[in-house]
Amino acid sequence: MPEQQNTLILPREAGGTAGATAVAQPNIALIKYWGKRDEQLFLPWTSSLSMTLDIFPTTTRVELDAEAGHDEVTFNGVPATGEAQRRIVAFLDLVRERAGLPHRAVVDTHNTVPTGAGLASSASGFAALAVAAAAAYGLGLDATGLSRLARRGSGSASRSVFGGFAAWNAGTHTAPAAEADLSSYAEPVPAADIDPALVIAVVNAGPKDVSSRVAMRRTVDTSPLFEPWAESSKADLVEMRAALLRGDLDAVGEIAERNALGMHATMLGARPAVRYISPASLTVLDSVLQLRRDGISAYATMDAGPNVKVLCRRADADRVAEVVRDAAAGGAVHVAGPGQGARLLNEDGR
Repeated sequence: MPEQQNTLILPREAGGTAGATAVAQPNIALIKYWGKRDEQLFLPWTSSLSMTLDIFPTTTRVELDAEAGHDEVTFNGVPATGEAQRRIVAFLDLVRERAGLPHRAVVDTHNTVPTGAGLASSASGFAALAVAAAAAYGLGLDATGLSRLARRGSGSASRSVFGGFAAWNAGTHTAPAAEADLSSYAEPVPAADIDPALVIAVVNAGPKDVSSRVAMRRTVDTSPLFEPWAESSKADLVEMRAALLRGDLDAVGEIAERNALGMHATMLGARPAVRYISPASLTVLDSVLQLRRDGISAYATMDAGPNVKVLCRRADADRVAEVVRDAAAGGAVHVAGPGQGARLLNEDGR
């Protein structure tokens, strides 16, 4: 993680203000997280592994105001309302409790990724908020502590604290809550130089009809396929780590694709079913199969939404993007590489 991330901006005395600005990128899980065993602490049933992207940054400013009576939150220049505001204020309450400071905050966040469309907007959002809020309130957290904190806003945000590949440890299942909380965090995953790219086909940038939280709960509670998938995901993670370490992009892609399709199968098995895969998604998935038939290493993954991400070698990214763009029939296509972890910005924006 960049060195400047540990340079914290400490609050001034009561009556003044202090602030910090952070930026974070979304990550795309190659081994999926789906389902919480503890919804208050955001503890997952399974461990997961992701690649942080070098596109779609979220930039968040947290400014303390000892005189304010409530938090003020703006999202892309518009005051936050409803569930978005509730989640941010609840997160700030957690930070205030840990810091022992009652000061309210002015939060200004700018997100460049479509929200609620399965493109990890909450991962970049809460990773940036965690780093900025921890600095503004003077928590002095290291990278592991920031990952634990970000997890309390959005589970996948724990991984966006780190750049490149990162694994989020599910943690101890049988320990007391405080111990389980400490045991669940993300960490960097060593990988050989496979020079990967993710081609992202946005077939629908709109919000999902069923939120991830509702879909997770329904899947865990009602799908007979969830437990077998969760068990197989443990083996997928072990194989994925080994494939990354030896630089085997084809093995990484094969594992990622089967893990993602298995997760969507568990959702289709829920009662009632949760179906994020759309006809447009299937067309893109078919184009990925054809790319492989043509000798190009390309493998699909999908999160909680209809949009498809295609893992390939960077050298093949333009060709993959061309094929996927045709299949997406007018949908936007983006090409991403591995990105940085969440970090603080200096006053000049560096």
